[in-house]
Amino acid sequence: MAFDGVLVLDKPSGWTSHDVVAKVRRLLGIRKIGHTGTLDPSATGVLVLCVGKATRIAEYIVNSVKSYRGTLRLGITTDTQDADGAVLTRYEGRLPDEPEVRAVMSGFIGVRRQVPPMYSAVKVNGEPLYKSARAGETVVRATRECVIHAIEIFTVSRAPRTGGGESVDVVFDVTCSKGTYVRTLCADMGEALGVGGHLAALQRRSVGRFLIEEAVSLEELARLVEHDAVGGRVFPLEAVLADLPAFTIDAASAKGVRHGMSVPSAHVLKTEGAWKAGARVRLHGPDGMLVAVGIVPWGSQGQQKSEDSIRLDKVLA
Repeated sequence: MAFDGVLVLDKPSGWTSHDVVAKVRRLLGIRKIGHTGTLDPSATGVLVLCVGKATRIAEYIVNSVKSYRGTLRLGITTDTQDADGAVLTRYEGRLPDEPEVRAVMSGFIGVRRQVPPMYSAVKVNGEPLYKSARAGETVVRATRECVIHAIEIFTVSRAPRTGGGESVDVVFDVTCSKGTYVRTLCADMGEALGVGGHLAALQRRSVGRFLIEEAVSLEELARLVEHDAVGGRVFPLEAVLADLPAFTIDAASAKGVRHGMSVPSAHVLKTEGAWKAGARVRLHGPDGMLVAVGIVPWGSQGQQKSEDSIRLDKVLA
């Protein structure tokens, strides 16, 4: 079977993102598949897979806003900042109540700087941090900017913990920018509350326009393959890029695009949507076929010049 588009998987716990990609390659019999942002093995939820020609637009999806549902467990810190790590500290004093938790967590909305966790794939001097961590080394890491767009707290509950005492679990949703580590966010919130904390559970709920409700499990995907029905769950390129303005170009330019040629402004037959100068746009041939993504040098409210041309960003035909 052959597909060009996006497949939204619900990653199971215990699988790496690479494991999921390898499994889907075997199920579909397609080698050209890539994901658009890893999830830790213990995390579940939306893993966006680009299949066939869609791998050419993966970078557009990588930069999308993401949302997660997490559980912050207060009173315990771990060396990985999540439940997979070894316990470093257990706070024995009074744990914060719900009003305190809400007040502190709301203060994390906005532009923030994070120190990437040692157990991550971030490279320092060409070496992934997790390799240094496994060797018992701690590497100095530069902070990275991220944006926390929203935090919504659902429940704040207390429960006995193994070994005595209690812990406080906070179930919350967070919407954030690319490159945000939710486990680091939890560790930072625990520190701000003065008791420490770690990420006890995580589900990615969305990546850009792709939602958990649209995701298929590996078991469901296997059944779809068996019934030759996978195509109905693949988002075609046109749908993935639907938010981009659409330009229809003439037949000569559509043919030239396939050979990497830019599109002179005079060869644009019609446009749909509004855009700013320097924006990405969809390029369609006169038959409606999507042939490329281009970058247009004039805005929809401006006047294009006769010498203007649309530069190709990705050829999709």
